[in-house]
Amino acid sequence: MTTVNINGNNLTFEDVYAVALGAAEVSLAAEARTRMEASRAVIDRLVASETSVYGVNTGFGDLAEVRISRDQIRQLQLNLVRSHACGVGAPLSETETRAIMLLRANALAKGLSGVRPVLVETLCTMLKRGVHPVIPAQGSVGASGDLAPLAHLAQVVVGEGEATYNGERLAGSEAMKRAGIAPLVLEAKEGLSLLNGTQGMLALACLALREAEILVDTADVATSLSLDALRGSPAAFDPRIAAARPFPGAATTASNLIRLNAGSEIRESHRSAERDPRVQDAYSLRCAPQVHGAVRDALAHIRAILSVELNSATDNPLVFAAGTGEVISGGNFHGQPLAMAADQLAVALATLGGISERRIEHMTNPHTSLLPAFLTAQAGLNSGFMIAQVTAAALASENKALAAPHSVDSIPTSGNQEDYVSMGMSAARRLRPMLDNLRSILAIELLAACQGIDLLSPLRTGTLAQKAHAQVRSVAKKVEEDRSLAKDIDAVGALITHGNFQTILR
Repeated sequence: MTTVNINGNNLTFEDVYAVALGAAEVSLAAEARTRMEASRAVIDRLVASETSVYGVNTGFGDLAEVRISRDQIRQLQLNLVRSHACGVGAPLSETETRAIMLLRANALAKGLSGVRPVLVETLCTMLKRGVHPVIPAQGSVGASGDLAPLAHLAQVVVGEGEATYNGERLAGSEAMKRAGIAPLVLEAKEGLSLLNGTQGMLALACLALREAEILVDTADVATSLSLDALRGSPAAFDPRIAAARPFPGAATTASNLIRLNAGSEIRESHRSAERDPRVQDAYSLRCAPQVHGAVRDALAHIRAILSVELNSATDNPLVFAAGTGEVISGGNFHGQPLAMAADQLAVALATLGGISERRIEHMTNPHTSLLPAFLTAQAGLNSGFMIAQVTAAALASENKALAAPHSVDSIPTSGNQEDYVSMGMSAARRLRPMLDNLRSILAIELLAACQGIDLLSPLRTGTLAQKAHAQVRSVAKKVEEDRSLAKDIDAVGALITHGNFQTILR
């Protein structure tokens, strides 16, 4: 069994995926425990001295001026969790919830939150034994962290709220009991530290990035098949063109397309001007390196942003045990960097879907494809891929609407104390339907391209592209006469999800 040792400084995307998507266990590193104990000692000293510290012995947000007596500190933390657990909507998936739990534990393990190690150890045990808080997806404005979602997580830590355990939805107290985990009584600042953080939006963005990276590789593979189905030219992918405008993403896609179509008999069959008088292909083919490449470069930028957040302290106030032992209020909980990254990712997904739909249209349109109308014999009696293209168009347009930016929105909350918020959680939540839409668009392109290549038989596509063709044909046979393509789209979409087409490029 793989174990991820967390210390707040070294968590990787691979660790997140191993825990969220798999069964990897999580443990608290010894050096993290030492740091946590030191920062906890600072909080204990402040409580004993009755020094006024935000979130330790004061109210929250606009109630920060209200002083709380020492004998009410535990109740203050419990009340905070209860009052903030007011999320609504469908719950996050188990995968998303596991990612949030890991990321919150890792942020606390950094040792700047002033909480006891037992908080992190409890989250680790919940992950190991499969106690997953039911976290409603809606209710965060992404400012003082993802307060409402993380409050629902914290409820189960203290034996309240709801959780799933062994596939059953239960009261949090019952789930913890069945799993043999003792609920915690929160001490000073611990409720606030469980709630203050960007781990909701971060978890969703990390999982979305993984899928987006699969989809951009899949888009290159689909393009290579579409290029041959449309008898396009690979000349635009010459490495000298990429070197003349040296964006790394464009160079990667151009190289992929050259490799995928190497050895294509279809290309050789129409190389001469007598056979094919076209001088240039449509932009959706010829400019694929520039468009897919821009997506690749955006994903690299997003990965860099999320990499920083993976090992950041997003609590408030932060406890700096070294030196003077100061507790300083700041704004690391604000989700603006992640909100803007999620917006950029949304634009990237909409872009890939838009250009893919254009290639599908070219293949189904007899005026541009040089193939039978709508990729079917006896067009008229058969409609072939006519409505598959319509479906792709519908999904592409839906993604355009979903790509509208969230990070430029703000709505004041908490008595205008939180007067500028990021909307990062909603920016990340909308990526899920966009990813689903894009996967279906690319599945339709793969099906259409393989149909076009089959119509050019006995000529064969490139050696690597043939592997992609074989993958498609393993779940969806050639369309000889009209049938519902819904199951074919789903089946190819499943191959995409599992990385079958991405693997061809590796």
